[in-house]
Amino acid sequence: MGRQSEETKLVIITGMSGAGKTVAVQSFEDLGYYCVDNLPPALLPKFLELMKDATNNIQKVALVMDLRGREFFDTLFEALDTLGQEEWLEEHILFLDANDHVLVSRYKETRRSHPLAQDGLPLEGIHAERKILDELRGRAQHFIDTSKLKPKELREEIVQRYSKKDQEIFSVHTVSFGFKYGLPIDADLVFDVRFLPNPHYVEQMRPLTGLNTEVSSYVFKWSDTQKFLEKTIDLLQFMLPQYKREGKSQIVIAIGCTGGQHRSVAIAEHLAKHFQKNYVTHVSHRDIKKRKE
Repeated sequence: MGRQSEETKLVIITGMSGAGKTVAVQSFEDLGYYCVDNLPPALLPKFLELMKDATNNIQKVALVMDLRGREFFDTLFEALDTLGQEEWLEEHILFLDANDHVLVSRYKETRRSHPLAQDGLPLEGIHAERKILDELRGRAQHFIDTSKLKPKELREEIVQRYSKKDQEIFSVHTVSFGFKYGLPIDADLVFDVRFLPNPHYVEQMRPLTGLNTEVSSYVFKWSDTQKFLEKTIDLLQFMLPQYKREGKSQIVIAIGCTGGQHRSVAIAEHLAKHFQKNYVTHVSHRDIKKRKE
């Protein structure tokens, strides 16, 4: 059974080697697209069949097609012709380009060989690639010249063009953890709250967690906790917009206490609730179900 409702968005990312396709596909991933890097054009019809299957929930897809699959490239135009026949599909081509001088400079910086000039000069491969891609460039609906764009600026350009006006791709994730189980490997910022009074030593609170009102009230009643929250929130209110401006899609703020049961849980919940007014927030408690004496 095929799809009957909302159109699926398909973006084909292509263009000159070295023009920024890796940054582009990462940007689409941040926008929630299902991404496939280096899909051979000959496999596009089969991929469309999978997309059309009503049993999946894929609504946004971005495919990178470039000269790494050049043995299949002649089939691309035939495959593109099939896209216009699919009424359930909204598709277009994003072509990335840069001037020859910039592309040569990027190849020298990365010390990579051009795919069409493995044993020759990068400029020779660039000229050959331009001839091959010339017709495809003319069929593209969107074109971005990355000659003067930094990766961050290319990402911003893509977000501006392809995100919904009300879509927020920057998110703040607070996670509680226990130092006795090790640091979270994906944390961007780590705060140690082991200096705060510990509910673990209050017998009736020991089996509870920071999600319990009795425990959180105990954690927050101390002046040290209030000072910590005041200073930490002030710091984060300064830092988060800077991270967002720099182009990060997510910040993971880790709050650690000894066991990850009480203090860190209460603080992580508090920070998530505070920042949800201005950001997409998520909160998780890595070690809340662990007990190690």
